[in-house]
Amino acid sequence: MKQQYSQILTIPKPFVKWAGGKRQLIPILNENLPESFGTYFEPFLGGGALLFHMLTERNGQKCSISDLNSDLVLAYTTIRDRVDDLIASLKNHEKNYQKDSKSYYYSIRASTPRSQIEKTSRLIFLNRTCFNGLYRVNSKGKFNVPLGKYTNPNIVNEDNLHSVSHILQSSKVNIQCRDFEAVLGDAKKGDLVYFDPPYQPVSDTANFSSYTNKAFTFDDLSRLSELCMDLDSKGCNVLLSNSNSKEVADMFSAKPWKITRIQANRSINSNSKKRTGHFELLIKNY
Repeated sequence: MKQQYSQILTIPKPFVKWAGGKRQLIPILNENLPESFGTYFEPFLGGGALLFHMLTERNGQKCSISDLNSDLVLAYTTIRDRVDDLIASLKNHEKNYQKDSKSYYYSIRASTPRSQIEKTSRLIFLNRTCFNGLYRVNSKGKFNVPLGKYTNPNIVNEDNLHSVSHILQSSKVNIQCRDFEAVLGDAKKGDLVYFDPPYQPVSDTANFSSYTNKAFTFDDLSRLSELCMDLDSKGCNVLLSNSNSKEVADMFSAKPWKITRIQANRSINSNSKKRTGHFELLIKNY
């Protein structure tokens, strides 16, 4: 670990479990990064596994991260700016959860807090205690995942929250809530843009894209492929993760795209036997 971060006791890692999270694939993603690049952009931030790896390994790396999920973006800024207040709120959730987990979980799920701290602590609390750690909202934007079967969920991971807060404070990270296409106005020649969008379904039952109340559609995928071409013409390095689906492979079949098929597990499948043996695509233009 770099000397500059000696005061960090633990290496920062994602503070939420997110569908399609990339923590397990960091070694492969790391191998596929360009040798050098300018600003790092990640417009589908999610759990931020690659971001935290980047900030830990590359001291001084300039990053611009964004997501369309406003609660998630708020969580990153809250952890950066007010981590102690957040931890105190999470400890309160933990205490109440231990008294009566079921009724407390559903009361918090039904709640609509107004303050920055309570909004973020609600998101993390639900993520830690809901079924499979799955973040999903319905068409009205309401979180709708049932209670998970945990005996002792890790609701307050203090060490990691402090590590995340420290690395976000001490690094050149710009955090925004916006649509992925906005990156075109900011990315310059030599920058790296990593796209990890909600995946195209590989089967009729595999369609999961409910991070926001707007599903990620085939039209969005088409927008994304056009955006990738625009970024390529600007001289940007483009790296894209997606499902091993014919639609995705067809869209990126021509030059300048190079497609690699990699093995990945699915941590949120409700059937644990179906979590392994999956493949996904890694697509790049360099």
